[in-house]
Amino acid sequence: MSKDSAQGYLDDPRNESVLVYVNGEFMPRDKASVSVFDSGFVLGDGVWEGLRLVNGKLLALDDHLDRLFEGAGAIRLDIGKSREEVAAIVRETLDRNGMQDGAHIRLMITRGRKKTPNQDPRFVLGGATIVVVAEYKRPRPEAKEKGLALFTSTFRCSAPDVFDLRLNSHSRLNLIQALIQAIDAGADEALMLDPHGFVASCNSTNFFVVRRGQLWTSTGRYNFKGITHRKVMEIARAHGVTVRETDFTLAETYAADEAFVTGTLGGLTPVTRIDGRTIGAGQPGEVTKRLSGWYEEYMLSS
Repeated sequence: MSKDSAQGYLDDPRNESVLVYVNGEFMPRDKASVSVFDSGFVLGDGVWEGLRLVNGKLLALDDHLDRLFEGAGAIRLDIGKSREEVAAIVRETLDRNGMQDGAHIRLMITRGRKKTPNQDPRFVLGGATIVVVAEYKRPRPEAKEKGLALFTSTFRCSAPDVFDLRLNSHSRLNLIQALIQAIDAGADEALMLDPHGFVASCNSTNFFVVRRGQLWTSTGRYNFKGITHRKVMEIARAHGVTVRETDFTLAETYAADEAFVTGTLGGLTPVTRIDGRTIGAGQPGEVTKRLSGWYEEYMLSS
């Protein structure tokens, strides 16, 4: 993985000794495991959330729980616990690890262990599998300073009737294929188009361009609508920045003044090259810097 990946982070030796929550037990990370018959392992049958701990608070917790339970409900996955119980599990995981700040949490829920490895959900033996992995993760500063390089993948984001990215499913193979293409091309992350050829998102993050002081992002018809993505738009509008959720093309992207991606771990990360082309001045732009500052203020005040 590129050290400047949107998912890149600084190594922290404390992560070697973290305890992982697995179905009611806390285990050392090298002992934590699920069954080979688990629905998540067999077919990627499950949903997940990535959360961030800042100054003792879980950022946008209610938003993440909304998405988690809505996604689980859409695929008839019975989590078997209330929102409050799931939140309590996450907080206990943080407490067990003595974490107060600078942590990233992966909350993963699958349909559970099956009688045999097949697609049919009626072969599930018991309740859902719940796993919480909390690690100390801080974005690599090089990515913020230099900006990411993107490569436009031939793999497209799918329509909701094919694969609805709003579900935040464990299944991510087309996005992984797109990222592999980008890595092989020497880029940090993949830019993905929708079935009509308009810009959709990146393989793990949402994508924005700045054109003439306006903030442009996709309509979201063919890609996930991230929580950080929505919060950045809210912050921008609150500060008087015009935000357009619209179809736009690669040609318009290449001619943008600035570009950046958004995600839970990295917040806002500048993009300075796409398909070998320099975007704007080839360095993080002024609008991106202002938005990053406002987003940091939001995180610290939440």
